[in-house]
Amino acid sequence: MATASARQGMPMPPAPNREDIGATWNYLQHGIDRIMVNLQDGMDLATYMGIYTAVHNFCTSQKAVGLGGPNMGSQAHRGGTDLPKVLDATSAKAFLFRVAHLLGEDLYKKLIEYLDNHMEGLCNKSIAHTDEALLAFYIKEWDRYTTAAKYIHHLFRYLNRHWVKREMDEGKKDTYDVYTLHLVRWRDKFFNVVVKKVMDAVLKLVEKQRNGETIEHNQIKQVVESFVSLGLDEHDASKSTLDTYRFHFEEPFVAATKEFYDAESKQFISENSVVEYMKKAETRLNEEEERVKMYLHNDITGPLRKACNEVLIANHKDVLRDEFQVLLNNNREDDMARMFNLLNRITDGLEPLRQKFEAHVRNAGLAAVTKVASDAEKLEPKVYVDALLEVHTQYQGLVKRAFHDEPEFTRSLDNACREFVNRNDICKAGSNKSPELLAKYTDVLLRKSGTGVEEAELDATLTQIMTVFKYIEDKDVFQKFYSRMLARRLVHSNSSSDDAETSMISKLKEACGFEYTNKLQRMFQDMQISKDLNNGYKEHTKGLSLDKPLDSSYSILGTSFWPLTPPNTQFNPPAEVQADLDRFGRYYKNKHDGRKLTWLWQLCKGEVRTGYCKSSKTPFTFQVSVYQMAILLMFNDKDVHSYEDILSNTGLNSETLDGALGILCKAKVVNLKPDGGKVGPNTTYHLNYDFKSKKIRVNLNIGTKTEQKQEEVETNKTIEEDRKLVLQSAIVRIMKARKKMKHSQLVSETITQIKSRFVPKVSDIKKCIEILLDKEYLERLEDDELGYLA
Repeated sequence: MATASARQGMPMPPAPNREDIGATWNYLQHGIDRIMVNLQDGMDLATYMGIYTAVHNFCTSQKAVGLGGPNMGSQAHRGGTDLPKVLDATSAKAFLFRVAHLLGEDLYKKLIEYLDNHMEGLCNKSIAHTDEALLAFYIKEWDRYTTAAKYIHHLFRYLNRHWVKREMDEGKKDTYDVYTLHLVRWRDKFFNVVVKKVMDAVLKLVEKQRNGETIEHNQIKQVVESFVSLGLDEHDASKSTLDTYRFHFEEPFVAATKEFYDAESKQFISENSVVEYMKKAETRLNEEEERVKMYLHNDITGPLRKACNEVLIANHKDVLRDEFQVLLNNNREDDMARMFNLLNRITDGLEPLRQKFEAHVRNAGLAAVTKVASDAEKLEPKVYVDALLEVHTQYQGLVKRAFHDEPEFTRSLDNACREFVNRNDICKAGSNKSPELLAKYTDVLLRKSGTGVEEAELDATLTQIMTVFKYIEDKDVFQKFYSRMLARRLVHSNSSSDDAETSMISKLKEACGFEYTNKLQRMFQDMQISKDLNNGYKEHTKGLSLDKPLDSSYSILGTSFWPLTPPNTQFNPPAEVQADLDRFGRYYKNKHDGRKLTWLWQLCKGEVRTGYCKSSKTPFTFQVSVYQMAILLMFNDKDVHSYEDILSNTGLNSETLDGALGILCKAKVVNLKPDGGKVGPNTTYHLNYDFKSKKIRVNLNIGTKTEQKQEEVETNKTIEEDRKLVLQSAIVRIMKARKKMKHSQLVSETITQIKSRFVPKVSDIKKCIEILLDKEYLERLEDDELGYLA
């Protein structure tokens, strides 16, 4: 047989006898050589059609020279188109198909033989090439060969449509269409021989690039594409797989990558700091991602990333984690972000970081509180809340910027904040201190002239208040203090803004639900009802033609909604005040018959104008409590009163009277006799005609520290009593639904239901269970079980 190179310049032979396999193949081989070797010179249409026709004619001929055994060949030759008389029509048809079948098979085998010889020639040529030269040779031959295969596939279209299709339909595993046959022979006879050398050349080229050299990466891309094209499904030739690519390219590439980075990373981290190593690892990981985009197949992305993560990160994770605390202590945000991104690529890489972060934030919060908590009694609420917020804001920003708001880091931040908000040096004095101070700071913000902040700034500050509120465990404590302070602001018309008050209540409602703010909203409703009632009362008094009517207003507060208690002392209002009270009482009774009014004297206030001071031409206006008003009005009759006279006239108890007198004496509105004496029995009080003040309106209605302390004690006592009722209600509610329950399960379920309001103590729950047993709401059953009694 002549070689392809020897036939390149030979002219196309004449069309063969359609029945002669030898002549037909010689003719076809000449054309195939031109396509396989000199395709760049082109092929005229006549030659193309000649080859196509020769394939068609041979496959459709009914006679063949040298086809099968001597009997078949001679019989077919002698008989022409006449079949032996012993065959019927069906048998004749089968015989013709078998002949066509054998003719197609012979042509197919000739093509395989030709391709195998061609592959043998390529193997011999490849021996002379190594490294990049081998890659260039491989790529060049692959391009030439596959392009030729497409042309030959079209020329053998008839063979594909009939013989090949029939063979494949019959389940012949080693029969392929002509193009696929070219790929199979390339793979089996050439690729499997040179693939090791080709991959060695590829890996050397990649290593050069990793070491900073510039390479022709398009060569690798073409090699990868050829490996992918050779992925033929052995069970279904019409399908392709990535098995060849994965076995011959992906696996060795990933293995070489691991080996390269394993050695490099160990050396680099031993000679450089952890931060520098992280930068190096980050650069290498980005390079590999870019390498996939440039010339690798997307399928390698997962295995390559996994390999890089293992050798660059997982193998050094302990060293990285040990450095995290140093970065936290020095606030190295960029480096923490880098470490987060690296360790986030491996399984459970971040958990130790989260634990360290949580402990660090907790300690930072505790330290911030300790710094401002030198005297818990004198601690300003604003200073305390600002200290909490500063720590939260700092580390919330870190979570956002460095940790990308990762949910688990956010949870670690929340856990840490919850710890230092509820269990710090201030809370040691009383577990309710955080919610109490937060409520007091809110009161300062919402009171008139409390801060002088703009409305937008106020709303932002209230939002920050809610940030701390979110972490408070004893939300019922905040509710108690807040509601009492809100009540005072509303009663004394001392709110900076109704919109701000409403906004705060909306925030609380969103955080804790309708029930939490129900009473607060009803307090606002009562104030609006009171406003309408006062307007009606003023219209009513206009028709009475009074000589000197008081400019009074009244607030009607629903007992169930306002956290206020009756005064702890008797009181005789001044005659002028009592007269107006009686008129209003009659007016209100006509409007709402059957309702009882209880006067909350401790919340009443008023203004008294003076005309006795020698030092001021303009009369002073004293803003006073109703108790102070009663005392001052007594000096209209005479300038000196004994302690006993005042006590008798006002009806106040000594404790309340001492507080009211103490402020008047301190402001020098009245003077004590003897000088230097103390407020109390055996003392007389003189009106001070020499009273001086830079202000025309003088506020004397100032709460004493004793009163504030007493109010705190009363509030905390109320909280404890309310908690017992809440716990009992929860226990009854649970048992009513379950009927029977183990003691330990009941305790656990009660904690679950109550913890949104406060964290109950197990001992308190057990006490409440005992109370309910005594009251016969519950009964003891066998095996430590409790039952519900309807």
